[in-house]
Amino acid sequence: MAFENFPQTEQPAVPQTTVKKDNTKNILYAVCATLVLGMIGTWAYILFDKNKQEDVIIQKENTIVATSTQRDQLQSELEEAALRYDLLKSDNSSKDSSINRKDSEIKAKQDEIRKILSNKNATEAELSTARNMIASLNGDISVYKERITLLEGQKQQLIVEKTAVTQQRNSAMKNYDSARVVIKDKENKLEIGSTLVATNFSILGIDGKKGGKEKVTTTAKRVDKMRISFDLAENMIAESGEKEIYVCITAPDGTSIAVPGLGSGTFTTRDGSSKSFTKKINVEYTQAKKRTVSFDWEQNSDFKTGEYKIEVYNNGFKVGDAYKPLKKGGLFG
Repeated sequence: MAFENFPQTEQPAVPQTTVKKDNTKNILYAVCATLVLGMIGTWAYILFDKNKQEDVIIQKENTIVATSTQRDQLQSELEEAALRYDLLKSDNSSKDSSINRKDSEIKAKQDEIRKILSNKNATEAELSTARNMIASLNGDISVYKERITLLEGQKQQLIVEKTAVTQQRNSAMKNYDSARVVIKDKENKLEIGSTLVATNFSILGIDGKKGGKEKVTTTAKRVDKMRISFDLAENMIAESGEKEIYVCITAPDGTSIAVPGLGSGTFTTRDGSSKSFTKKINVEYTQAKKRTVSFDWEQNSDFKTGEYKIEVYNNGFKVGDAYKPLKKGGLFG
């Protein structure tokens, strides 16, 4: 079959307007996509930034809560430490110098810790400092307690020792008192046994006015002086030495004759009472030997009619007495 040459039909050209429309669409799609992506990115950023800010806020809130909790915990620990310290102080009023120094240190440390904890905006570093100071404070209080315990132990030991010493002293005093009673009793017995006894009294009225020649008289108005003598009997217990002898003269009217200017005075008797004496005589006595005592009593006034009583005392005891009557003179007296 023969092919005929037909003229080729030319394809119609695409109109330019169609291409332009397609490009415009693509551009619009791209712009829209870019805007959408931009909006998505913006929203994503906003969401991210919001989440980040919320995280920061939460973190800050958590930090504030944690800080407040730490501060409260530290405040509680400080109060507990302060309470233990106050109890130790109240139970121990008397302390030595080392305890007093520790008191000052603990008080200063407490004040510094309270200053930090009173700051509501205290930083972690400041709270850490407070924590370390509380630990140090607890250590100081432990040392304080150990010292107090030591002092209490020493105090109790001193109390025990004082009690023992007091008991020993009381026992010694009791023994001493008992011994003193025994000794006193023996001394009393010795003193009683060594008391000298006066015997063989001689009482004379002496008239010495006539030419200086003495004459014995019993007439009261003629008596210038009374001569009194007596013997101190032998005593085997009385030691040799000076003995005090008190002579008491009682006038006929019952009054004691005592002239201070002539050596009169008072002495204490064995029963503890005070008695006036007329004359005190110091006698040199030899153990186991008889000793005669003699003296004259002259007074500033006349002797009265009646009976005179003469008493002799030694060691507070009355050891002898005698009586001497003086009569009233007759017509030629």
